[in-house]
Amino acid sequence: MNLVIVESPAKGRTIEKYLGGDYKVTASFGHVRDLPQKELGVDTAKDFEPKYVIPTKARKVVTTLKSLVKEANEVYMATDYDREGEAIAWHIAQVLNLGNSKKQATNSKPIKRITFHEITKEAIQEAVKHPREIDMNLVDAQQARRILDRLVGYKLSPFLWKKIYSGLSAGRVQSVAVRLIVEREREIQKFKAEEYWGIETDLQDQETKGPLDDTRGKQKFTATLNQIDNKKIDKLFVKNETDAKKITDELEKAEYKITNIEEKNENRWPYPPFTTSTMQQESSKRLGFSAKKTMKLAQDLYEAGHITYMRTDSVNLASSAINDSRKLISNDFGEKYLPVAPKIYKTKTKGAQEAHEAIRPTHVEVKSEEIGNNLSPDHQKLYDLIWRRLVASQMKEAILDLMAIDIEANKYSFRANGVKIKFDGYLKVWQTKLEEKVLPNLKVNDICDLIELRKAQHFTEPPARYTEASLIKTLEENGIGRPSTYAPIISTIQDRKYVALEQKRFRPNEIGFIVTDVLIEHFPDIVDIGFTAKMEDQFDAIAEGKENWVKMLDDFYKPFEKNLDEKYKSVNKKELMVEEKTDRKCPKCSKDLVIKLGRFGRFLACSGFPDCKFTEQIVNKIGMKCPDCKDGDVIERQTRKGKKFWGCSNYPKCKWGSWNDPTAVKQQK
Repeated sequence: MNLVIVESPAKGRTIEKYLGGDYKVTASFGHVRDLPQKELGVDTAKDFEPKYVIPTKARKVVTTLKSLVKEANEVYMATDYDREGEAIAWHIAQVLNLGNSKKQATNSKPIKRITFHEITKEAIQEAVKHPREIDMNLVDAQQARRILDRLVGYKLSPFLWKKIYSGLSAGRVQSVAVRLIVEREREIQKFKAEEYWGIETDLQDQETKGPLDDTRGKQKFTATLNQIDNKKIDKLFVKNETDAKKITDELEKAEYKITNIEEKNENRWPYPPFTTSTMQQESSKRLGFSAKKTMKLAQDLYEAGHITYMRTDSVNLASSAINDSRKLISNDFGEKYLPVAPKIYKTKTKGAQEAHEAIRPTHVEVKSEEIGNNLSPDHQKLYDLIWRRLVASQMKEAILDLMAIDIEANKYSFRANGVKIKFDGYLKVWQTKLEEKVLPNLKVNDICDLIELRKAQHFTEPPARYTEASLIKTLEENGIGRPSTYAPIISTIQDRKYVALEQKRFRPNEIGFIVTDVLIEHFPDIVDIGFTAKMEDQFDAIAEGKENWVKMLDDFYKPFEKNLDEKYKSVNKKELMVEEKTDRKCPKCSKDLVIKLGRFGRFLACSGFPDCKFTEQIVNKIGMKCPDCKDGDVIERQTRKGKKFWGCSNYPKCKWGSWNDPTAVKQQK
């Protein structure tokens, strides 16, 4: 019997279908070893030697694996082909005393490491034919990341507990993500809206009667003011209604003459196939799925054999995938949609693994409705998105007819822009929000009739808060994190209540501001984008065998530890946590009540703490009575994850609640 070890039972069931009766596939259920939960588990004095333990939940699995190994002729490690998968394989080998183990027994069995980027019959059988040893460079890169994150978390979090309050945590990458959200919020807070007015006109071409081939009918179109005295104006040029009215009064009497017409074709090129980041972004925008949900669905699709490996930053495609896609395009959409040569995409992401492949269906001829009854409609939606992205990436570009018409009205100039899809190309499969706007068939010197003039008040808008999609895009652009980390980062910063997701956009909670400010002032490297990106580059270098992981950790840890020791002595808790005074007295001891910040937000506490431990929740009333019981006040509340909602002050007697702001709903009505 040949034993094949994978991470999950679902993946194992799929692989087992493609191997003969001589193979038994079993699951390790993820990692079988990890750093201990209740201690640092890293000996910083001995080259950062990790202390690995077998978690309680993995002990039964390890016992089973040991008995299976005794019966096996050959042992294959078929864990995922990224660094995490390589590390899982190594940990299993260590626990089972297999080949590559540092403490290898004389009778230990050799280990055969097999990798594949898709779970298909061809890929699995090919992998079994070409096993290799465990790549210790990849293992060291994963170990370095795990140990570094443990050092930062276990050393820095207690500092936050002591100086702010217990239960806080700091993370090497999560803290950078929170900083981005906090800084964006401060931009919004500092933003001052500016008033401006836009001026549009509806025009109509005059009916012209000429030769049969030049007969044109009347057609209305819209143009926007863009020049005054032959000088381009920006949107803030017309600052108030008085100026806007002065312009429109003059325009009421003007003649509108066509002075220039520009026509050109523009090619719109298809997007490359999905990476982890772009899949998460498009899934968020088009399907409304969180990064965490997207990755869970993609994991299921991968383990069922429907898509290639879902953690990748490469846009490369196998030649077989390109050929199959081109065949499908020719058969299903026609030769006019098929480019003469295949489209080859180059990965631009910094540090991307070119040897990997983009996310794509394993069999492009399989449509979403054909992927099986065991998968949900959401699985089908994500599969369809992945399928469309692949097929579109190999189709011809779309061709647009663009037209720009300039209209002169005394010293004022207007422009009308039109667009028409001449050939839809890849848009046949990958729909966008592109709208056609067809302009009339005009000629230079034509005179147009004025139908209507409009002036509209506008205000400049602040930068938008981050969505999951835009945050992932920003992290990727700055080299923060890697494909496997985006979803965990987003989950972590919400679980720890540093930020909340409101109307699908991130808003920092008060503690998010405080912790970010503390880290920026006292541990600037931890939240520095450039420093964090450099560390990602170092992990990549370790994976390529170009850098020593112990030296990398040593270079970081010595100055970090020295700075941390200094900050314990110099930073005063009262300086970080400013207490707000109130005019209320403590009902127990009559001392002043102050406003403090805790794990669940702001609260009232006695200034005599710890002698007096009186506390009281701060209730934010919104000036409305409960629509259910009519007696209690509607107050703002917050979930344990920091998400805001509204409820009745008489809870639990009255259980009315709403995720939507009742005052906003009332105003809409």
